[in-house]
Amino acid sequence: MTCWETIQAYGLRSFGIGERLLPKSDITLCEQTTLIGSGMIWNIYFGVLSLAAGFFFATALAMAKNARNPWLRKPAEWFIFLFRGSPLFIQFFLAYETFVLLPKFGIEFSVLGIDFTATTRWLTRAWLGALIVLFLNTSAYSAEIFHGALRSVPRGDLEAADAYGLSGWHKFRRVTWPTMMRLAWPAYTNEAIFLFHATTLVYFSGFPAWKQMGDALYYASYFADKTFNPFVPYPIVAGYFIVLTLIVITVFGMINRRLNRHLPQQRRQRFRFRPQWIR
Repeated sequence: MTCWETIQAYGLRSFGIGERLLPKSDITLCEQTTLIGSGMIWNIYFGVLSLAAGFFFATALAMAKNARNPWLRKPAEWFIFLFRGSPLFIQFFLAYETFVLLPKFGIEFSVLGIDFTATTRWLTRAWLGALIVLFLNTSAYSAEIFHGALRSVPRGDLEAADAYGLSGWHKFRRVTWPTMMRLAWPAYTNEAIFLFHATTLVYFSGFPAWKQMGDALYYASYFADKTFNPFVPYPIVAGYFIVLTLIVITVFGMINRRLNRHLPQQRRQRFRFRPQWIR
């Protein structure tokens, strides 16, 4: 089998498309690169969806934490503290055990006299259960970043908005939120990079890979066991994530320049990659 035929057979195997059986002998470098790259699709899936949904939830949490009403502020503070204070791996484990305890036939509830049944069996699968955990985790960290930026919005900008007659939603949309994003974006970029790296923990969590459709680390571990040589598959995983990190830095850097386009060149916020070694 040529390398191109290998790509055609295993390129989308992580989604159940293509060859069903994994190679067991005479494993080539092309097969390892292709299958690990196929698993990277799941890592990108986890990272993109949880980041996109977490962005809006984190904004709401930051606003709630900054509110004067304790009924809004306290739940937001405890949510952020809970998910920032506990390890992500423990969150995966507790979420999986909780989802397993839910009734397999689903949860029945009624709305306006109409009966609904919400199925729960998919919550124990990685594609949904692990995604929920990553979404909640990144929302908590991003909310703390946004809250700090919200508290750092210059008072002069808010007074200028009041002078122009802006208030409420218009003031938030046109002055507060853009300034908050401009201040928070470099730190939020680091959070996005960490989130994509954290998707590798899905392999170690309790969420099983459905029909061997695992992520990049799932296939890397398989090849390390079969070839007894971890120095080929794991560097391939690292190489894929380095490329993914460069893509994230490039995209978020373009957004950062867009957010700061109205500022003089010397005053623009520049992104600096600061890995969070302890979290």
